[in-house]
Amino acid sequence: MVVVTGLSGAGKSSAMRVLEDLGYETVDNPPLSVLGELMAGPGPGGGGPPLAIGVDTRTRGFDAALLLAGLDALRARGAAAPELLFVDATEEVLLRRYSETRRRHPLAPAGMPGAGVADGIAREEAALAPLREAADWVLDTSGLPLPELRRLIERRHGPAGLAGMSVSVTSFGYPHGLPREADLVIDLRFLRNPHYDPALRPMTGRDAEVAAFIEADPEWGPFWARMTALLDPLLPAYEGGGKKYLTVALGCTGGKHRSVLAAERLARHLARGGWPVELTHRELRLREAFPASRLPAVPGAPYIGPLTMTETSPAAPDAAPPDNRPPRTLPARAATPDHR
Repeated sequence: MVVVTGLSGAGKSSAMRVLEDLGYETVDNPPLSVLGELMAGPGPGGGGPPLAIGVDTRTRGFDAALLLAGLDALRARGAAAPELLFVDATEEVLLRRYSETRRRHPLAPAGMPGAGVADGIAREEAALAPLREAADWVLDTSGLPLPELRRLIERRHGPAGLAGMSVSVTSFGYPHGLPREADLVIDLRFLRNPHYDPALRPMTGRDAEVAAFIEADPEWGPFWARMTALLDPLLPAYEGGGKKYLTVALGCTGGKHRSVLAAERLARHLARGGWPVELTHRELRLREAFPASRLPAVPGAPYIGPLTMTETSPAAPDAAPPDNRPPRTLPARAATPDHR
């Protein structure tokens, strides 16, 4: 359990959002009369996610001494010790933030437009002083960018496996539309289409025969090398900017062969690189989530068969439309005469 308090404008709401992303159940500014019941938890056998409670001077019936007494009583019962997080900032920074947002400070007296915010900050500092003194962690956000705030909270309060960025890899067919959640979209329709091979048509990109057919395309190797060279440095940059979820969508015409094989390969590649990955084949109605580094780090490993996946919904009544473009013939790489 984490009790989050602090000065208005210092970033308490941002801290609560980070904790929510980490899997905490968040309750912001509950009346102090029900705070004891919340902190007591669900009771024997109740279980449930960790709890983050936001409390500040706007809380109905706010009393710093009463809150501290409740925390002490909870610790005395031998329950999981709650941590008190105080989010702070300098007066100069708070004044600037209120000036930028043009919001009224909750404790600013009415009718004092010039000195109202400064006076409200002083009143709030006095009211919250006992909490700041008793806090387990005082987090000063004065010069702290939001991504760094997120990293600090994740480091201290993030359960294993929840901190950092999660990656979703999705295969899809273009006739059914782009995945709405996609951040990056990669078109694979330039590769040879197994649909035109009668033996491969009923299979999917999860079958070894289809994988061998696609990987025999001379375009596959250079494409794979360039795609991974793009994504490998890009994902850490996204995570460093505070992004929590990234969806990479790979599409082909039917969403059955080329995009499926590429999505399987990419999910394995990213998992070997340490990313928690959810793999989805939209047109096959299949999905699997697996943790980072579950797969052996074998660069250039041969096809090792499909992942075990679960069906997420009944199969669509109609198969994805076939690729109606004529098949592309791949000529042998013979020397080209020089006609100059």
